[in-house]
Amino acid sequence: MTPIIIIGSGIAGLACARRLVEVGLRPIIFDKGHNIGGRVATKHAHGLQFDHGAQYVNARGEAFAAVLGGLVNAGFATSWSDKTRRLGIVGTPGMSALAKGLSAGLDIRQGSQVTKITFDNNSWILKINEKDYQTTRLVITIPAPQVPALIGIDHPLVTKIGTVNFAPCLTLMIAVQGKAPFIIYNNPENPLSLVVQNSSKSGRSSGGLSTWVAHAGVAMSKNHLAKKGSEIVDLMLPLLCAELGISLGQVTQATAHRWLYGCVTTPLGKPFLRNKHSNLYLGGDWCIGSNIEAAWTSGTALANDIIYSNSEDRKGSGST
Repeated sequence: MTPIIIIGSGIAGLACARRLVEVGLRPIIFDKGHNIGGRVATKHAHGLQFDHGAQYVNARGEAFAAVLGGLVNAGFATSWSDKTRRLGIVGTPGMSALAKGLSAGLDIRQGSQVTKITFDNNSWILKINEKDYQTTRLVITIPAPQVPALIGIDHPLVTKIGTVNFAPCLTLMIAVQGKAPFIIYNNPENPLSLVVQNSSKSGRSSGGLSTWVAHAGVAMSKNHLAKKGSEIVDLMLPLLCAELGISLGQVTQATAHRWLYGCVTTPLGKPFLRNKHSNLYLGGDWCIGSNIEAAWTSGTALANDIIYSNSEDRKGSGST
């Protein structure tokens, strides 16, 4: 019996597990992918690297600011600035380092596909890679649209997440010969809503080239989501070249990525959901926003509820 199982190794799942471990609990995180961090991601291609998801992070709350400060002090992150202002905190040598720092000491099992979940006799039974695991508390931190496939369309919590909406995001990554004209460009109204000089961040390997990441706006991403990777490159590359003032001949490498759940457009409006009758928790950035701090806040709040519930259970049993 595993007391707490977390499905999803994005920032919410990591934050939840990190907080639980701080009080002596031992959760296990299962994730079907091979990399932790979700959209806090770094892609390696032909000797270069690109932060193809979240580009940087800032803290609004003191608690999350302390977490970022700890990651900076431990060498997993550093400050990122242009010539006039501080832009935020970035992972080093890539954004995925933020997740690596948060995951230290956690029991994370990647490549773990959950194929069946059942609730019986006050316990959850999960079939993962054809092996059964049993737990008294189940935490799911995957994108809201993926939840019904795990717990069933008729589960009471599925109705509560029905208002949550995501938008996809198409991403283009390129390497360029020549001068880099700027550090960051951000305009949600443009077809390319965000353009970032990836090579301006500390620790990024660029081989003497300037490397760039561009995110398409919501409208473009929705309209062209079905395109293949090469078609996305053909669509976005001329637009990016125009923004950079360069010719196609200066581009030495170009690749694309599709984020099906790229950003949260309508959040839930509360940090997490819990079904008290079955000790099932749902959390993620989709609960309260569309950034790294939202994911961390959701996971931490969820963990604190579990810690409180554990304390109440011990009081009820007469334990001290």
